Amino acid sequence: MPKPRLFLIDAHALCYRAFYAIRELATSQGQSTNAVYGFINTLKKIDKEFHPEYWAVCFDTPARTHREEKYARYKIQRPVMPDDLISQIPVIQDVLAAYRMCCLACDGYEADDIIATIVRKLKGQGVDIVIASDDKDVYQLAAPEVSIYHSRKGKILGYQEIETVLGVDPRYEPDLIGLAGDPTDNIPGIKGIGPVSAKRLINIYGKIENIFQNLDQIKSASLREKLRGQEEMASLSKQLAQLEYEVPIEIHLKDMKSTEPDYPRLFKLFSGLEFKRWAEEVAVRCQSELEVNLKQAAHAEDIQALMKRMEREELFLFMTAGDFTTPSNGRAAMIYIAFQEGDIFQVPCDRAAVLAPIWENPDIIKIGHDIKNELKQLWSFYPAVRGPFFDVMLAAYLLNPSQRNYEIPPLAWQYLNLPFSEEQGAENGLVILRRLYPILKAALEQKQLLGLFHDIEMPLTFVLAHLEDAGVRVDRHFLQELSAECETKIQAMHQDFIRLAGQEFNLNSPKQLSEILFKKLKLPVVKKTKTGFSTDEEVLRQLSQQHELPARILDYRHLAKLKSTYIDALPKLIDPHGDRIHAVFNQVGTETGRLSSNNPNLQNIPIRTELGAKIRRAFIPSTDGRRIVSADYSQIELRILAHLSRDQRLNQAFQHHEDIHRYTAGLVFDIPVSGVTAEMRAQAKRINFGIIYGMSPYGLSKDLGISLNEAEDFIRRYFQRYPGVKEFMETCVRQCEEKGYVLTLLNRRRYIPEINSPNTTMRQFAQRQAINTPVQGSAADLIKLAMIKIDAALTQQNLESRMIISIHDELVFDAPQSELERLAHLIRDKMENCMRLTVPIRVTVKQGYNWLDLTEIG
Repeated sequence: MPKPRLFLIDAHALCYRAFYAIRELATSQGQSTNAVYGFINTLKKIDKEFHPEYWAVCFDTPARTHREEKYARYKIQRPVMPDDLISQIPVIQDVLAAYRMCCLACDGYEADDIIATIVRKLKGQGVDIVIASDDKDVYQLAAPEVSIYHSRKGKILGYQEIETVLGVDPRYEPDLIGLAGDPTDNIPGIKGIGPVSAKRLINIYGKIENIFQNLDQIKSASLREKLRGQEEMASLSKQLAQLEYEVPIEIHLKDMKSTEPDYPRLFKLFSGLEFKRWAEEVAVRCQSELEVNLKQAAHAEDIQALMKRMEREELFLFMTAGDFTTPSNGRAAMIYIAFQEGDIFQVPCDRAAVLAPIWENPDIIKIGHDIKNELKQLWSFYPAVRGPFFDVMLAAYLLNPSQRNYEIPPLAWQYLNLPFSEEQGAENGLVILRRLYPILKAALEQKQLLGLFHDIEMPLTFVLAHLEDAGVRVDRHFLQELSAECETKIQAMHQDFIRLAGQEFNLNSPKQLSEILFKKLKLPVVKKTKTGFSTDEEVLRQLSQQHELPARILDYRHLAKLKSTYIDALPKLIDPHGDRIHAVFNQVGTETGRLSSNNPNLQNIPIRTELGAKIRRAFIPSTDGRRIVSADYSQIELRILAHLSRDQRLNQAFQHHEDIHRYTAGLVFDIPVSGVTAEMRAQAKRINFGIIYGMSPYGLSKDLGISLNEAEDFIRRYFQRYPGVKEFMETCVRQCEEKGYVLTLLNRRRYIPEINSPNTTMRQFAQRQAINTPVQGSAADLIKLAMIKIDAALTQQNLESRMIISIHDELVFDAPQSELERLAHLIRDKMENCMRLTVPIRVTVKQGYNWLDLTEIG
């Protein structure tokens, strides 16, 4: 029978590893969480793989250690712990407390000293001890019953493996450091003695004391001279490396027994940290008992009685449920209906058609979650369904657009302090929605967001549901031809690469590419990574000025990415029962209010490249007698900037219908507009749009390939010509610092707590967000409002044209040829006049046989 296992966790080492191993991760409120996530993820991995019966997590403390008392320069070269990591230590300790794990710390001692003390006390007491640490200092504790868990390798190293790694008996690790030193901890060792010599001496003589007692027997004269007179320094270095076995802590094996976590507390912590998956896992273990009285309404008389009840109510809550897998092709099996109080009713969808008059009644509020997807289910049973609707998900989004998850479980915890899991079913979900509705409605009203909610987001839900349901036809044959064309180009490129590199190599191997570029071709190293020399896009762009190969590799990467991401992927997304793609348009996917799309992500097709633009040719009208119509706002964000900033020159330029980039170039270069060159205009265009995103001089210098001084001068002259823009930007930042949020023209809020962060990088990024959001968010409000008005007009005028895509500042339609002129007039009217600005709004409308080859409709 195997012995029980005790895992001793070196928290200090694991915290640092997690912090640097994971990209920046933070909650919507700005709390860094990368170390927390990595730390807990490692513990969960250990638990899943090894099921320890006992645990102890050992921490350092800020207090001065006994080693620093002995040697003031101990670890002195190590940088101070980053603030973002310091802030996460108490959070990690809170999570460990919720897991009911034993946590230990002692002033004056390091975590591995506590581990050594526990090992000394428990070794030989019938328990296998595993030390979880990537710090080699703990190797000295290895023994037949004491092993080391290496988190980077994800494996346990036994005594023999550690001896092989060290090159000496693990007991002599302090002696090894005593001779060779340890630059990581600033332990000096003996000057001139390296690890190889130290290992050879230890394997002959053993510990340091024996080496100095047998100094005269050492054959190498130079080695003897390096050692002579250094016994005191070697002894001090060994003491610094030697772990302390007598830390004054009282600990017993029973205190480290693994036990059931405090699930409600753990759920609260994971929800607050926005660890969605973990919170859901824990929620299953601490589900709240909700008062649910579920009634079946399966027979005609039951449904009639339910209908009479619904007619008397001013609102009801609903949720569809069933065996459907995706919103586009699944079918709901049940509709659950609830009221402000009382029973919850379960109605089979195939018998629910009799309730149609209720769904068509404009005086009854229908409350649900993710109404867009619910609508596509409801239309199967109630084609004429009408509002008003109240979407709990959209309400929560408007209240906090930075949140990562608007599903019912996190909202239940956030607003009701209730652990909830979707496994509890639709009837319990309706109880949660019933409680959330009045809270969220009141919060929207208090923050003056009800207008945005009812006038923009809820009507838009219907528009987007229609867009997704209609889909867009895709020319599968054209994509197959384009894929074959790309494959031919890729094969030809391979021959070019062999010619330019002088040998074959794997293009997808950064290591092989690095060897070709920097070793064989002797190109200068631009940037280093943990594993070698970087070959990322920025590096290749710089190197392409010196050699043709990096430029060709960039071409290859662009081609290969477009082929795999779109050209080969789009046919797989075509509805198997038709010829259309049903992209999903997400209302809660961005913090600025802009729509995002996926399956496919239409917004990421790089149309400024020839191949990227070609992909648009695959999007075609639904039938041969129809056309694709595209309506695109002209420089809408710059027009909104002019309106918000009230800058006199910027407003005048748009009011006089100037080419804004040529006009800006004339101002910045202080020349007549007639003298502006194409290059000058391109530079002015970069800064015009860069300003909206808070571009720094450094960013502009990289973007334009000019010096930092030139970029600074460029921006200085820009603000001299457009002082209102500078004042607007400063006001955005100042107001955000004071209030914690910024507003768009239609009162959309975005909270930016990082605006007052002590972390300079985070604060500067927040300042750019504070400048950009009012502009980009207002543009999002504008196009959403236009979509609603256009959709309503198409219905009112009984047109066959329909909207099929919304992407950035562009709307795409599928229209009969006979309606083109009428549709173009309607689109311009609604898009240009749905919001009044201090400058005119302009829209370009084009039509064609596909989304690429378009001609303007006059």
